[in-house]
Amino acid sequence: MPLDEWARATYEKSGYVRWQSILHFFSIDCIKAGYLVKKQGVWYLTPEGESALRLGDVSLLKAAIAAYRKWRDENQPPEVTEDQDVSDEGQQGQEATIHEIEQLAIESLKKQIRLKNPYEFQELVAALLRGMGYYTPFVAPQGKDGGIDVIAYRDPLGTVSPRIKVQIKHRDTSASVQEIRQLMGLLQKDGDVGMFVSSSGFTPDAKAAARGSHVHVELIDLDRFIGLWQEFYQKLTDEDKALLPLVPIYFYAPSV
Repeated sequence: MPLDEWARATYEKSGYVRWQSILHFFSIDCIKAGYLVKKQGVWYLTPEGESALRLGDVSLLKAAIAAYRKWRDENQPPEVTEDQDVSDEGQQGQEATIHEIEQLAIESLKKQIRLKNPYEFQELVAALLRGMGYYTPFVAPQGKDGGIDVIAYRDPLGTVSPRIKVQIKHRDTSASVQEIRQLMGLLQKDGDVGMFVSSSGFTPDAKAAARGSHVHVELIDLDRFIGLWQEFYQKLTDEDKALLPLVPIYFYAPSV
């Protein structure tokens, strides 16, 4: 939708873009109403949210606001007094700010990953696997390879399954069904598992091929990679952390 100058302006104190802040603010209502689910900076529309779209703009907004107030009343700490600030705007604004900062963090990580060349991204994938408890005896050197970019084992010798064969695609078009099938053809032994990491995602046919495969092929897009990097970051070595360093930020969460 077209945005006017007022919507595109930034707030002086925070520096946030006005329309983005307002969007995050009202998304809290939709999350508490069960219309949206947010995971690692990605919003997913739920079946309840899809049904709520039929209410129309105004009725949907009223229903979401009512659902948020119900959730707030049910989860408000009993020790809160009337003199304390428990206004919709105060609590909801705090949650919206946290969501907005999370979104900015995700976008920043995506930008940094996209700036890396394919071999640097390959090293990131290998580092993640090590953080998840795998050994990586093979990381493909620069130059032409046979389709496998990383091999990961549960034990140093690869005697324990699963043994993961990883193919990586970075800063290109979405991974195609042909590329997924190529990886499937390389899974020859019992205990072999395929993993395809694509920073540009996968075509619908590629996803369907992985779901219907007789061998296990795990698809990792950029959003999922970032989620895993955040989850296992503390288990990485200092050397691997330096490939994509993170800084934790903590917020007071009165509603938890």
